[in-house]
Amino acid sequence: MANRIVGYELSDGIGLCRIDDGKANVISFDFIAELHEALDRAEKEAGAVLLVGRPGRFSAGFDMNVMGGGPEQMSRLVAEGCKLFARFLTYPRPIVAACTGHALAAGAMLLLSSDFRIGASGAFKIGLNEVAIGLTPPFFLVALAQGRVAPPHLQRALVQAEIHTPDLAVSAGFLDSVVEPEALLDAARAHAARLAPLPSPVFGVAKQRMNEALARRVIQGLERDLAAFAEERDASRR
Repeated sequence: MANRIVGYELSDGIGLCRIDDGKANVISFDFIAELHEALDRAEKEAGAVLLVGRPGRFSAGFDMNVMGGGPEQMSRLVAEGCKLFARFLTYPRPIVAACTGHALAAGAMLLLSSDFRIGASGAFKIGLNEVAIGLTPPFFLVALAQGRVAPPHLQRALVQAEIHTPDLAVSAGFLDSVVEPEALLDAARAHAARLAPLPSPVFGVAKQRMNEALARRVIQGLERDLAAFAEERDASRR
């Protein structure tokens, strides 16, 4: 279908999701809806999911046009994005992310929510830059970062907005390995192919037990975020 952001195809038992909006791969309402559709399909027919960005760009994070469009739109996008990340954490199939380039803010959250992350080497920026661009990290992001970022890097990544090269992103916990860009897709496919035959529903149950507490903290964080948004909205109307 023309003009879709998330393409989907089943290939050798792997649900291949290609993200490409022609620009920075921002996380918009359409992005979220289409990725949910792809996950629905893969859950029925695939052994694993492979998430691939466009060359040079994995995702720049939430759509800033929406984030700057008023508190109601912003809170809705944040809520839908958070629910997507929580779904990743408890999704019953392995999710492998091929980080093709820059992954910032909510784009980095996609990496933190995935099961295995392979990045392309190069002059790419990976990290949580919310503080650097004047945004207070939401509670749900704090919960996700606490659960997935390596403890020695947590404060620098979240509070000091430290941005990582792909190699340093491995140490920080955003990536598991780095390969040359031309080898990325094959390496990611190979890892997805290794994970796809893991017995179902055993894999899903094991993942649920591992991640359910983190997913719950993420959703509880979202509830605090939405309450804070409502208070700010009410205060602005007084």
